[in-house]
Amino acid sequence: MAHLYLLDATAELTQGSEVSLLGDEARHAASVGRIGVGEETLVGNGVGRIARARALKVSPKEVVLEVLDVRNDDPVVPEIWLVQALAKGDRDERAIQACTELGVDRIIPWASARSVSVWRGEKARSGVERWRRIATEASKQSLRSRVPVVQSLATSSEVLNLAKDHHLVVLHPDAPTRLMDLSITDDRPLVMVVGAEGGLSPAEIEELTRAGAGLYRLGKTVLRTSSAGPAALAVLNGALGRW
Repeated sequence: MAHLYLLDATAELTQGSEVSLLGDEARHAASVGRIGVGEETLVGNGVGRIARARALKVSPKEVVLEVLDVRNDDPVVPEIWLVQALAKGDRDERAIQACTELGVDRIIPWASARSVSVWRGEKARSGVERWRRIATEASKQSLRSRVPVVQSLATSSEVLNLAKDHHLVVLHPDAPTRLMDLSITDDRPLVMVVGAEGGLSPAEIEELTRAGAGLYRLGKTVLRTSSAGPAALAVLNGALGRW
């Protein structure tokens, strides 16, 4: 299977041009991927442009490649976003990894009322950066041409405001409507809201529904916060014809 390496988002990828992998990408290609001169791989800019390229020079400091052919993937409409509540351990990180592999377009970390994990100050900055690294690595592993955007930590007010011009879908095991029955008739982004280990608080559910969000269930069982988002994304991928 081909590997995908990422260049800067502004990198020029045109047929016949030469591009260079530097830093961690070069070290990974040369030392881990063990790419050799003459071998082909994939390179992309993370924002839709992806190319097949042949290695011309290889070292842990720089890998020079010739671009053989290029494709440009337009954004998928409607986009699917994930508002993921912070969770203890690595459960939220597992959700980010799986949702990226399944095609989520944007990720928003959220400190919900029942989040055990707390991000403040430097921890908030480093937490967002870690989620971005996870999303980037998962995009490369799944050969995605677009790396999902990971926003800064959102407040509850910012999450509620999304209902003004987005479809806000709240996953709740006791919701009266199945996610399978969700009907989307326009191109507004669809935003899934996933609570922490203890779910959403009654106050949060009331505020979200008052703002215009819909409550949907996945099935008869209760999923962990690490699996609810990926399961919902799989359902939506089928319903929206993305799969």
